[in-house]
Amino acid sequence: MASSSSSLSSTAAVLLVCAMLLQTCQATRRLTALVQDPPMTMEYHKGALLTGRIAINLVWYGDFTAAQRAALTDFLSSLSPTTTTPQPSPSVATWFSTAHKYYATSNTPFPTLSLATHVTDTTYSLGKHLKEPDLLTLAARGGRRRAINVVLTAADVAVAGFCSSRCGSHGASPRSRAGRFAYVWYGPQTAPSARPTATSGSTAWSSPSPPCSSAPSNPFGNGFFQGPKEAPLEAATACAGVYGKGAYPGFPGELLVDPATGASYNAHGARGRKYLVPALVDPDTSACSTLG
Repeated sequence: MASSSSSLSSTAAVLLVCAMLLQTCQATRRLTALVQDPPMTMEYHKGALLTGRIAINLVWYGDFTAAQRAALTDFLSSLSPTTTTPQPSPSVATWFSTAHKYYATSNTPFPTLSLATHVTDTTYSLGKHLKEPDLLTLAARGGRRRAINVVLTAADVAVAGFCSSRCGSHGASPRSRAGRFAYVWYGPQTAPSARPTATSGSTAWSSPSPPCSSAPSNPFGNGFFQGPKEAPLEAATACAGVYGKGAYPGFPGELLVDPATGASYNAHGARGRKYLVPALVDPDTSACSTLG
């Protein structure tokens, strides 16, 4: 009888453990379902978008090396695919094609972008400590009509709020008879992992991709964004910190590594460049889309 009682006790204990494990698994599945990321819908606020032929003018403020100029210019050239020298996959052009989807949903033809003028200011005419209005002043040195003017500040130039809350921004000039232009500001920043270097044929900075990707989809502040107009989440900022698959806070995701330098990247560009570009909200899926 003692042996039979012991056997029954052991069987009961095993059944109890199995039941507890089953309940734990069911609870885990329910919890996983509860913490799924909500969809990120970029609402179209019916504002004007860029269309037709748009010139990209570069305003270089401060001292830049030839390698920096070439890397950043090549990045902007990489936004539009070419049939003569196609970029290897994954490419900057493929990444930027997400911006085209926003125009498709608004029935607006995507603009034809082309590099135009270069404006240089190596004398630091506005000083080395800039504020928001100074960026618009610099941007106005580019084209004033049918243009995106990209302001690039050198490493020794401080901009109010630089890298404490942002390392780049975009906006637009006020309406005037002279025309209206969109602008992008970008300064050097620390990338989330080993960053590519100009000497290896890659960009010396993490590319100016976040503001560049948001400028076409929300050029004048009333295009595509989520949340309040005063602090909008846009195609790139809604995916902050996400660069590859499997990303989570503190980890940018799975990235490619240049075997020659050990630098991380996720997109190929013009002239053999390698760049690090952020995930963008895909309007077709309402989720962050990566190249990997």
